[in-house]
Amino acid sequence: MDLRDADGGHAGLLNVIDLEATCWDGQPPPGAVSEIIEIGLAVVDLDARERVARHRILVRPARSRVSAFCTGLTGITPAEADRGVSLARACDTLVRDHGAGVRPWASWGDYDRRQFVRQCAADGVAHPFGRPAERAHTNAKAVFTEAHGLRRRPGTARALEIAGLPLEGRHHRGVDDAWNIAALVLWLADRGAWPRS
Repeated sequence: MDLRDADGGHAGLLNVIDLEATCWDGQPPPGAVSEIIEIGLAVVDLDARERVARHRILVRPARSRVSAFCTGLTGITPAEADRGVSLARACDTLVRDHGAGVRPWASWGDYDRRQFVRQCAADGVAHPFGRPAERAHTNAKAVFTEAHGLRRRPGTARALEIAGLPLEGRHHRGVDDAWNIAALVLWLADRGAWPRS
């Protein structure tokens, strides 16, 4: 299925992003910072109302290591992360292969957007989603919370329960979380609650 138009984009396509990053049970070791180790991407065709692709990009951390706590949470081992690509290459892949510079994108909450901004600035890497970073970003958690009139913003697992949708794959694995968030986006779109750019 060819999803691209003449401009290399498709008006109905949305990139759903979920990041996993190095983390610790408590404070990071001296000199270590939280860095992206996995970019999960699900592509949603809002016009066809379906999830059309899923991708996983492993990113090699430069200023931290994957802790045992992080492996327990994400399933990503230090050796697996070490085989990942640089953040610069990951961002280039997002732009070149997944239309990140032209497609709107969404994440569950604002953490992913802020982490990209922070780490791209620290590493001197061009932000893959253009500038400003929030230009084409939708906080899916905020949309879901508003659509349901909830007082508190739920995590993805709770939101899936509320929507009556199954949790597919492993929670805290970026590619699976992106796929589940994409299901929630479609659930919201089916009810006319998803904003169109």
